[in-house]
Amino acid sequence: MKLVIINGPNLNLLGKREPGIYGNTTFEKYFDELTSRFDVELEYFQSNSEGSLVDKIQEVGFSVQGIIINAGAYTHTSVALADAIRAIDAPVIEVHISNTAARESFRHHSFISPVCLGTITGFGLNSYELAIRALIMKGE
Repeated sequence: MKLVIINGPNLNLLGKREPGIYGNTTFEKYFDELTSRFDVELEYFQSNSEGSLVDKIQEVGFSVQGIIINAGAYTHTSVALADAIRAIDAPVIEVHISNTAARESFRHHSFISPVCLGTITGFGLNSYELAIRALIMKGE
């Protein structure tokens, strides 16, 4: 089983950016922990560019068994990401480190939630682990 984690804008700053909300662990360090914890092939991609995220979804969306996406701020603005997710075969789980429903009102709407298999929010970096487990169970 191959799964791809796709992170959007500003998630390259995890470990530095607002540690009270996002913690103080870099995603690269956390990704190393994930790869040692699961017997699946994991790939990681991050971009601050909406077009690059669309390109990655299209590139892997017909060949992997699942995608985990944290689209960051694009969650609340991007019809293009929603259209890309809708167009592919792979199931997609939307994740967020923080509980977006408990934050600013503009974060309460997601353009991508309706086209994803499910959404996991508010469990810190463990949101990614929960998404991996959900995709593994779906694939069994």
